[in-house]
Amino acid sequence: MPAPSPGVRERLVAGARDRLPLWVQTRCGLEPRTLAALTVVLLVAAGLAGGYFWTGRPEPVRAPELVRAAPATVAPAGRSGPEPEAREEAGPPPVPPAPSVSSAGKVVVDVGGKVRRPGVLTLPAGSRVADALRAAGGVRSGADLTGINRARVLSDGEQVLVDVPGAQVAGPGPRSGGGAGGTGGGSAPGTPVSLNTATVEQLDTLPGVGPVLARHIVDHRTEHGGFRSVAELREVTGIGERRFADLEPLVRP
Repeated sequence: MPAPSPGVRERLVAGARDRLPLWVQTRCGLEPRTLAALTVVLLVAAGLAGGYFWTGRPEPVRAPELVRAAPATVAPAGRSGPEPEAREEAGPPPVPPAPSVSSAGKVVVDVGGKVRRPGVLTLPAGSRVADALRAAGGVRSGADLTGINRARVLSDGEQVLVDVPGAQVAGPGPRSGGGAGGTGGGSAPGTPVSLNTATVEQLDTLPGVGPVLARHIVDHRTEHGGFRSVAELREVTGIGERRFADLEPLVRP
């Protein structure tokens, strides 16, 4: 390519000079080298400014992708409860422990006869007859303790009678199956029932005696220290002459 002629070069330099500000023309003069250097500087500055603005331009930011939760598995209609594996792991329900003599660790006994404070007492499980007598205020002066084992461990629901004619230390009420575990009121068929040792359940088996009247008989026995004769049965609330006549051959003191 042939070099431009001097006339063309001068016209280019003059055009570039006219486009420069006046202070540049005055400061740098009209030397071609100066104009060329200044032009290069301006081009470099323009390139740097363009690159700066290009790198600082706002860029679109991609929104994070939504992660969709897996649909819940719905059991088919008519089927509920845990899976077979879960049922196998669960195993059979625990068997509750057998109830002890008293679920609260206590026993309830009825102390009557010649004691200072007869009545129904609640004692710790494992207490003995001596503990029951002591809780009832002790025996009265002159009371006969023959036949009473004061070292025996008490059972829940039993009765302890002190110096009552025809009475024995009564054990707990009759158990299912007709076992011979109790004493006193558990008489054989045809044997009169002892008014001083029979429990409420045993008195309830007598003709014309229900649970309420049986409780009245036991309460009367506790308040008066036992029955000394069958005739005292008339003093119990709810027993008239006709009912007494029915019960007289079936009971004893």
